[in-house]
Amino acid sequence: MIRKIVANIGRIALLLFVALLAFTYLASGLDGSKATAIAKPVRSAEANNESQTMASEPNSVVELSEPLKALNRCFEAEWEKEKLNAAEPANWSAVCRRISLAMVGSGVSLKEIRDLEKLPEDDRVNAYIEKLLVDSRFHDYWAERFTRVYVGADDGPFIAFRRRRFRLWLSDEIAANRRYDALVRSLVETNGLWTDRPAVNFLTVTVGTNEEGQPDPIRLAARTTRAFLGLRIDCLQCHDDFLGYVALGEADALREGKQTDFHSLAAFYSSARVNGLQGIKTEDRPYEYQFLNAEEATTVEPGVPYSANLLPASGSPRERLAAWLTHPENKQAARAAVSRVWALMYGRSITKAVDNIPLNEALHPAVDLLADDFVKHEFDMRRLIRLIVHSRPFQLDSAADFEITERHEQAWSVFPLTRLRPEQVAGSVIQAARVKTVDRDSSLLTQLIKYGSVNDFVTGYGDIGEDEFDQDNVTITQRLIMLNGELVSEHSKEDELMNAGSHILLYAKDDNAAIDAAYQSVLNRMPDDEERSIFAKRVADSKDRKETMVDLFWVLLNSSEFAWNH
Repeated sequence: MIRKIVANIGRIALLLFVALLAFTYLASGLDGSKATAIAKPVRSAEANNESQTMASEPNSVVELSEPLKALNRCFEAEWEKEKLNAAEPANWSAVCRRISLAMVGSGVSLKEIRDLEKLPEDDRVNAYIEKLLVDSRFHDYWAERFTRVYVGADDGPFIAFRRRRFRLWLSDEIAANRRYDALVRSLVETNGLWTDRPAVNFLTVTVGTNEEGQPDPIRLAARTTRAFLGLRIDCLQCHDDFLGYVALGEADALREGKQTDFHSLAAFYSSARVNGLQGIKTEDRPYEYQFLNAEEATTVEPGVPYSANLLPASGSPRERLAAWLTHPENKQAARAAVSRVWALMYGRSITKAVDNIPLNEALHPAVDLLADDFVKHEFDMRRLIRLIVHSRPFQLDSAADFEITERHEQAWSVFPLTRLRPEQVAGSVIQAARVKTVDRDSSLLTQLIKYGSVNDFVTGYGDIGEDEFDQDNVTITQRLIMLNGELVSEHSKEDELMNAGSHILLYAKDDNAAIDAAYQSVLNRMPDDEERSIFAKRVADSKDRKETMVDLFWVLLNSSEFAWNH
């Protein structure tokens, strides 16, 4: 009998232990998935001092006035030259929605809108951007976006790679506003164990893809050119450029890319070796490769594909490469950084593609202007974001009283329409269903619901992966998931915990106020008179006002307007 009692106690203890592990797993996001993890380490004082209410910040536009004037002139000169009309400035709420989608991956909460409405209208956009720059949601969301850039969207090798650890480290770096060039140097030159030195995961994500079970110099070279230089030279891995697609060399003597260009870059990474429990170490190891039509492999010396004069003569191979990548005169690297931040803010790159900025093609003058300011001001990412947000193109409307053509969007004389990415759709649905902002201060249950809902939705809707700025058409399956899927139905029904519709009906002074609040929750704007009139009549004639409000939320969440950044 005693033996049975002890055995049962053991089983109960085991079940409790497994349940605790499962809870910790969900709360911490240990699967390294695409959604933001819930549990985070203690942050810096700056990151933790997030205001609970919206406060009017010092006007950063004053400090940026001169570069903003120059930036705006770049676009205005193009519009004048091509005789393109520019749209009128957008409403403050539309601009704030753009900022929120870009920086935290969801729309503006109703509470945030109410806090902004307490400020003078001219101060609202600036106050909101300053709030989000120190918001943990921004740090976490952009950490995921850049994690995809640096290590991809997959989980990588099981033993030698910790995606979640890498992402949390990136989030802390963004929260501390670490210089971009210092961040890049950490990724390229750091040694150590991937659990203790998270930047090392940039290297170890390629472990196991070659025969030796070591970091793969070829994959690292391809990642380096795309992520840090905005160049696509992957084709040079196997052969020279015979079609004139890749231009390399010096600025005054550009030439077609050669196979040696790619493998000379890969040679910098041959010294990165996994050394047991010490993790990544730098070893003096030559890089050998058998080129096309060669009879045997030869030793390839490290070299860079352009501006070789900026490469230091001393230091370890990866230290030399890191110094070259972040050299203030390496304008291509600064252009790549600026182009990526621009694409994150707009949902569309200012260049042909965010990772394809050829050396021999003329770019929009705004790219060089932003790149120069970025380098001059110590690679300050927050300053770059402020410049983009306060520039005239970002503040323009997407609609106009003239016919808008594709050329208007290409010239940024209207704000371009871009489809929301899957995680933005999911995040916006979840935020719209709640009056308060869903952030780290939300209840654990709310955070768990968001975490699971975003993961499930992205899996079903389709994860874009690393190509986050591709604008493919909406599929029938994706529309059906929005119309019939659990995400919208669960977060709009009247008995949902903390449902915004229920709260709105409870506290709105009348039906018109309830409809206004619903529109602000979902679309972050006020309804026009016709919209308000139609839905007010439906609510007034309804026998069940809560059910009618659920229907209103469902309709707005499934509208085309909701699924686009505009």
